[in-house]
Amino acid sequence: MENHMNKLTALSFSIGLLAGAATFFAVGPLNGYFFIWAATIPWATYFALGANDAALKGSLICSIFGVVMAWVTAFLLLNVPSDAMLGFPLMAALTVTVAVIVMCLAAAIPQLSAIPASVFGYSMTFAYLLQTPDKMAKDVLLGASFSNPLVVISVSIVIGVYLGKFSALLAEKWTTK
Repeated sequence: MENHMNKLTALSFSIGLLAGAATFFAVGPLNGYFFIWAATIPWATYFALGANDAALKGSLICSIFGVVMAWVTAFLLLNVPSDAMLGFPLMAALTVTVAVIVMCLAAAIPQLSAIPASVFGYSMTFAYLLQTPDKMAKDVLLGASFSNPLVVISVSIVIGVYLGKFSALLAEKWTTK
C-alpha cells in the first residue's frame, strides 16, 4: 500500500521543490537567461486561472501578450523627444494609457481574455526595463539576444507556467485518492 499526502501538503512540497530547483537555475547556470520573479508570477497565475489546460493557455498567451504590449510601449517611449510639446512625462503617461487601454480591450478576443495575466506580463517587462541598468534602450529592444525582454521575459514566463503545471501534476500524483 502506497502512502499519499493530503492535497495541501502535496502541493506545498511540489511547489517548494520545484521553486528550489528553479532558484538554483536562476541564480546559477541560467543567471541572466531566466528570472525567478518572471517565472513565479505566471506560475501563480496558472493556479489563479484554475490550474487546468485553459489556465495554461491563458497564462502563456496573455502574459506574453503583455510582454509584447510593454515592448511596443517602451519602443514608442524611446522615440518621444525629450523636448516634446506636452513634455516627456505627459507624453509617457499618454503612451502608457493608450497601450493599457488597447491591451485591456484586446480581452474581447477569447485567447486574450485573462487581463490580469496580460497586466503581469506588461508589468514584469517594465520592471526589467526600468530596474536593470542599460536595458531601456533601442539596441536592447531591437537586439536578438537574451537582453531583449521579448526573449528573456517570455522564456521565463514559459518556464514558470510549465513549472505551475508540473507542480500541479506532481501534487496530484502525491495526493490521497
